[in-house]
Amino acid sequence: MTSATDRTKLFHALHRPGPLALPNAWDVASALVVEAAGAKAVATTSAGVAWSLGAADGDHIARDRAVDLVARIVAAVRIPVSADIETGFGSDAEEVGETVRAVSEAGASGVNIEDGLGAGQRDVAEQAERYAAARAAAPEIYINARVDTFLRGVGEPETRLDRTLERAARFLEAGASGIFVPGVTDLETAAALAKGIDAPLNVLVGPGAPAVAEFAKAGVARVSLGSAVAEAAYAVARRAAEEMLTKGTYDSVEGGIAYGDLNALFLQH
Repeated sequence: MTSATDRTKLFHALHRPGPLALPNAWDVASALVVEAAGAKAVATTSAGVAWSLGAADGDHIARDRAVDLVARIVAAVRIPVSADIETGFGSDAEEVGETVRAVSEAGASGVNIEDGLGAGQRDVAEQAERYAAARAAAPEIYINARVDTFLRGVGEPETRLDRTLERAARFLEAGASGIFVPGVTDLETAAALAKGIDAPLNVLVGPGAPAVAEFAKAGVARVSLGSAVAEAAYAVARRAAEEMLTKGTYDSVEGGIAYGDLNALFLQH
């Protein structure tokens, strides 16, 4: 395994020119599966992590539990790991800095920090302070700053592109490494964002979205599945449970990874 510093440098480099394709993981097993499939890095999904730890997504788990999981994943894989740390597990910038320092010390090469356009409605200046604190706490880590204008439908549709670019510029000035704009899957808007943001652009994808190669042509540097993989896995669990309990049959679990193959991923590390 290379050093944490080497992995962090590699993670930065994977965004240029990209695209870095990230089928997000939520525990050690899913991270090992993603690595074995050929991914160049592992990124966690905060929703999947929270669900696996028995909590709802949206800042409902304690920082130490999230950091512990990051450390376990880092120890298990050989590729860079980026941790989705929700809004930073902190009520103010100083606490966000403490979280990022802890995640960096756990060996993570990057972090995702959510925007403040949800229930908290943080203004751009307050959110920028949180990114500045994160950068000060971990000077080398890749900070992926989320901008939620499209995801949350902030403002009139015709103003969202400009609002996103303005917010992104402030976050980059504060120390972010890249910008994550979920809620955008049309190539025209993605291309406009990629052109207007002076840093790698990350988009969230799922069924029906353009292929990775198409986003690459639009200038997108990073493509993430987010919670979709975890949702699909839990859908299999639900189908299997309902089928067994209602029909008494077991076809829903057909096509799973063979026990020996999955177990071998742990034995190899």
